[in-house]
Order: sequence, then C-alpha cells, then structure tokens
Amino acid sequence: MSAAPLQGLRVVDFTRVLAGPHCTKALRDLGADVAKIEPPSGDLGRVGLPYVNGIGLYYVQQNAGKRNLSLDLNYTEAREIVTKLCRDADVIVENFRPGTLARFGFGYEDIKAYNPGIIYVSLSGYGQSTSWRNRPAFAPTVQAETGLTAIVQDHFGEALCEPRGDSCSHADVYTGLQGVIAVLAALQHRNRTGEGQHVDVSMAATMLSVNERAGAMLSEIDTDGEPIALSANESHIYEMADGTRLTIAGSPIYSPMFMRYCAMMRRSDLLTDLRYATAKLRRENLASLLAEIRAWLATFNDLDQLQAQVSEAGLAVGRVRTVNEFAKSDWVKEWNAVVEVDDRAGGTLRMPGNPWIFSRSELPPPGAPAYQGEHNEEILKGLQIPEDRIRDLEGRNIILNRR
Repeated sequence: MSAAPLQGLRVVDFTRVLAGPHCTKALRDLGADVAKIEPPSGDLGRVGLPYVNGIGLYYVQQNAGKRNLSLDLNYTEAREIVTKLCRDADVIVENFRPGTLARFGFGYEDIKAYNPGIIYVSLSGYGQSTSWRNRPAFAPTVQAETGLTAIVQDHFGEALCEPRGDSCSHADVYTGLQGVIAVLAALQHRNRTGEGQHVDVSMAATMLSVNERAGAMLSEIDTDGEPIALSANESHIYEMADGTRLTIAGSPIYSPMFMRYCAMMRRSDLLTDLRYATAKLRRENLASLLAEIRAWLATFNDLDQLQAQVSEAGLAVGRVRTVNEFAKSDWVKEWNAVVEVDDRAGGTLRMPGNPWIFSRSELPPPGAPAYQGEHNEEILKGLQIPEDRIRDLEGRNIILNRR
C-alpha cells in the first residue's frame, strides 16, 4: 500500500461551522495536513450538542484530525504568523462572508502576491461578486431560496403539523463536497500549468446543481399527472406484517413503475382496472392503489423473501431505520462505516467513517478532535518562531489555548 492520496498537501483552514469544515475534513481524511485557524471566540460548531468532555460532538464530526491554531487576527503579530503559514500553503479554504478575510490581508489577491501557486477556495451562500453576496446564508435559508423547502412542503406538507424545512443541512454539506471537487480540480490544473487560482463556490448554485429534478421543473412542461424524474421523489412508506417499515424506490403513479408494481405483485388484473388507467387517475385513486400494495406487503414476514420478489421486477426495497439501527448492521461493520474517535479522556466516540476505499492508498486513522489552540506551539515552532516569542504572544492573549 502507498501513502494517502493527498499526503504532503498543506491546507490552511479558515472555515467554521459546517460547509467549510466538511470540505477540509474530507481533505484531511484523504491525507492532507490541515491547520485550522480559530478565532478567540471559537468555532460556533463547538457548542453543538451533545458535549463529551467539554467538546461538542457536532464539532468533533467535522474537525477530528485537524491541527488547531487559535489567535486574534486583530493583532499585527497574529497576522504575521498566519502570513507565514499561508506563504508555504498549497490550499486555503474559507467560508466567511465575501470580503471578510481581505480586511485582514488574507484575501486571494493578498496571498497570491507572495504565493502565486496558492489554490484558494471560497465557499459562500451566493458567491463573491453577485448582488446577493452580502446576504447571510445558512443551510435552511439557502434551501428555502433555491426550491428544496418548497419541494418538501409540496410532498409532505399535509403530513406536517406545521410548515417547516428539511431536517438536514443539505446546502452546507453538498457545498463542502463541491469545495473538495474544486480543490482537486485546481490541483490538477496547477500540476499541468504551474498556476494557482481562486475558486468561488456558491451554496445556492450547488443546491440547483444537485437537484436532479431541477431541469424538469425549469421546463414547466405539464406531464399530465406523471411524476417527474423517474418518480423517486414520490416513493411511499409501507409496512410488512411484522411492523417493519420500508420503502420501494419509485411511485406506482408513474406509468412504467406501475407496470413493474403489477408484475411484482402478480396482479395483472390491476393493469385493466379503469381506476388506474392513467397517471392522473392513479393519482386521484392513490389511496385505493396503495391499499392494494399494502395488503400484498402484509403477506410477508421475511424481508429477504420480499427483497427477492421486488428485485425480480427490477425494483429496490429499503428498510426504514434509524442511524443507530443502521450502525448495528453487518454492512456497517464490513465497510468500517462507523469508526472510533478519541474522546480526549481515555475513551472513544462513534463517528462516521470514510466513504472511500482505495485499492492502493492507505488513508490515515480518524484522528482526535483538537482543543482550541492545542497545536499553537507545534505550529509556531514549525514556523521558526522562538519559544520566548511564543510565551510573549500567549501572555498578551494574541494566541490562545483553551485546552
């Protein structure tokens, strides 16, 4: 086995909370050395509940394995330290509001002047130069602006006690992953040309790009009752006789899927039932159609037996599980999809593992979550800053250690 794919890559991480930290965590797990710059107030992600040994698990999930340098950029001395760090960096990732880091002298043009090969990735809600660039952007608001919340309401509104958005921060984590793609693409460009560059990544643009139904929705074509985009967005929840809840990918409203459902249930009679003759009629009579499917599913007590019959029709079934139920499955153990992370008190925490398995590269172990400023001395000594100078900076609270 060879070293991790990104071993030797030096990343300066100016990010906080979720989109940026999710990006740099992936880079770290692929082998990069990530130095996280944290302000005196700390990353807001640290207060995400629950806590274990004073560290928020929300923070642990996105930051374990990164080195941590905590300092106050309002001081000239702190800015000099970060300048030294950026001078030798390969990649910088930031997710502040556009223009924020430039006020401290750490915008792309500032760093490019002394490190022309730098790859500088900016993650923001609406981009660095648009008319919306100064709007605060959090996942729920970006999801509302870009159509995801409307989709949730359209499909689940009647079942909700009150209107609300999705419970997951899609806009943040997807944008973080697009940031990883940006880094890897810019590295390839630099390998080919020797040139660094700035990459502007927008949460709003990301949400449009990952919405597999956006093209169909933008067309505004009336499908006469047929679900769009292969109907996966209208998959229903069912129960087996023993109460096991499951979903079958695809809606029986969609004509090709309706034919597969009939074949799966051995119910050719439904193909000639006038109530289900068209997608519009199936939508109008959905309650009775779902009752037929649920009655058929209630004859099964064995999920494997059901899976075999569903697979014959070219469909897929998935059990509705909680995260903890899934974590107990054999598959999670086989993939090592849940790993043990140091809890900094002699124990461990369970966290998601890597989504990749490389045939010829060995990835680093999960790593421990750093206390704020834990690696101040290590990083500063690596920058050839004398120990007496480090003690002076600590004494004046220019660098902070909350270990």
